Amino acid sequence: MKHICGVLAAGAVLILAQPALADVKAGVDAWQQGDYAKAVAIWQPLAQSGDPDAQFNMGQAYKLGRGVKTDPSAAIDWYGKAARQGHSRAEDNLGLLMFQQGDRAGALPYLQRAAERGEPRAQYIVGTALFNGDLTAKNWVRAYALMTRASESGLVQATASLRQMDKYIPQDQRDQAIAMARSIGQQNSSLAADEPRRPAPVMREAPAPVRSAQLPPSASSAPRTAEPAPRPAPAKTAAAKPPEARPAASKPALPKPASGGWRVQIGAFSVEARARTLWTQLSAKVGGLSGYQPYIMTSGGVTRLQAGPLASSADATRLCSAIKAAGAECMPKKM
Repeated sequence: MKHICGVLAAGAVLILAQPALADVKAGVDAWQQGDYAKAVAIWQPLAQSGDPDAQFNMGQAYKLGRGVKTDPSAAIDWYGKAARQGHSRAEDNLGLLMFQQGDRAGALPYLQRAAERGEPRAQYIVGTALFNGDLTAKNWVRAYALMTRASESGLVQATASLRQMDKYIPQDQRDQAIAMARSIGQQNSSLAADEPRRPAPVMREAPAPVRSAQLPPSASSAPRTAEPAPRPAPAKTAAAKPPEARPAASKPALPKPASGGWRVQIGAFSVEARARTLWTQLSAKVGGLSGYQPYIMTSGGVTRLQAGPLASSADATRLCSAIKAAGAECMPKKM
């Protein structure tokens, strides 16, 4: 008898699917016109009857306080109901809201899955957790890879965190992370292509910046300083030596880093993350380049990557020759 009831219930869902989807879209239309109360009135009975899109939209309404009073607990409840039915965007928002409400340990599994799907805010949070070793095992390579993906999506906090990570993570691990970031990007594209298209549109919230890059230490950890990440033990950083210059016998040796009034400009970019990625790639290709100071300067919407300082025009020219041989543009600059 129980099995028969289940079959009947499934049949009822099939019969009601199209009208329900049409009503969800009507709610979306009302929302986009600013009639939030009407949208909620349309979605609520559908959400209560189990429609995952309506449940997700109810979560958004309660989170944003539109058409209903702001209620994070109610938003989490509706997101959870939709997520349990396989609604990926509901799961993304569930993890983010749980994290913001202080349940960071409970949020982490959701955020990890969201990060794998390419949600930049989740990548930022999980990357920070992996870097600090908070709530999960420390993994600097994956941390840098996820933070790179978040930065490339335009999340400015992720770009700032990468600058901090650069001070601690050895070059060889950063190189591994850049390769991993490319692989993650390809996986995200594949997942997006395979995700089933929903017949009705769902109201989406524009990505909001995450407030903080710092995860709190676990109860057994010592208090941290105000820095976004702890400094690794000296033994770890001492092992990270820049690669030695290995010029071909027919080429002059690269100039050694020194003080001076010259730099080389390696390129100009619309996104800072691209400049950082190029620096990491060239540091692995051009022997001795990592011994110079990278300068990443943004003005007028353009980010310029420079390296130096160099003592003379001749030194800058020799360094540019090596960079050009690696396939990048380069130009000596007098400062």
